[in-house]
Amino acid sequence: MPIHDQSYRRYHGPRAPGGRAWTVIAKAGVRNMLAKRKFLGLLIIAWLPFVVRTVQLYLAANFPQMQIISPDPKLFRDFLEQQSLWVFFITIFTGAGLVANDLRANALQIYLSKPLDRLEYIAGKFAVLAFFILLVTWLPATMLVLMQIVFAGNLTFISANLFVVPAIVVYTGVETLVTGLIMLALSSLSKSARFVGIMYAGIIFFSQALMAVLTAVTHDTGFAWISVGACLMQIGDLLFRLPGRFQMSGAVTALALAVLAGLAVLVLERRVRGVEVVT
Repeated sequence: MPIHDQSYRRYHGPRAPGGRAWTVIAKAGVRNMLAKRKFLGLLIIAWLPFVVRTVQLYLAANFPQMQIISPDPKLFRDFLEQQSLWVFFITIFTGAGLVANDLRANALQIYLSKPLDRLEYIAGKFAVLAFFILLVTWLPATMLVLMQIVFAGNLTFISANLFVVPAIVVYTGVETLVTGLIMLALSSLSKSARFVGIMYAGIIFFSQALMAVLTAVTHDTGFAWISVGACLMQIGDLLFRLPGRFQMSGAVTALALAVLAGLAVLVLERRVRGVEVVT
């Protein structure tokens, strides 16, 4: 069979607008996680605290004798702190293999050989993790605010605590950004998703244990900046205008979280690279 000339021909098909390639990665990642029954079960369990808090708001609004559990900014702060446990599990379950699986399958070079740059690749992977973290933090916390308004039938609480909604947005945004970047950076360091999950858990628990040891020795909680969890707790307390539980200023807390995020970005910049083929 003769082989006819297959010289270059200009592509005349439809062209997708630039800058949207990351959404394809994000959508595929979200669909992939939602297809896992165990993960769906984890999401359902993570929403149970929302149900409990909703019942609490209902009782406080409809039964005067239950005013002891009336809503205040601390209720929303405590709820988000309670959700940190589920953020931990969801981060490992969702994020450990986001980059590691691509490295194991040598798919990273394929991704970056398309009209897709590193920033879009990282943004797509980060969006998958951010979607599920916000799904169990920002969304239920915001819905709790709406439930409080509905049950109370007025805007008295919100009018007296206008900072609550911005505090929810900022806190969940900081938590998502720092947690997501750390996990993506760790995922880019190994081809084993299981090992990445162990590394992430090790960092969280080791930093917490080291802070506890230094606090016990020095009787000073100023070393809380060592712990990722402690920094997030402190920034949450400050955002909700509650007394900080550590002897650490807001500037030091913000700086510690910024350094962590910066280190994670540096790791991603070095690890997420295409391979140049020289002929």
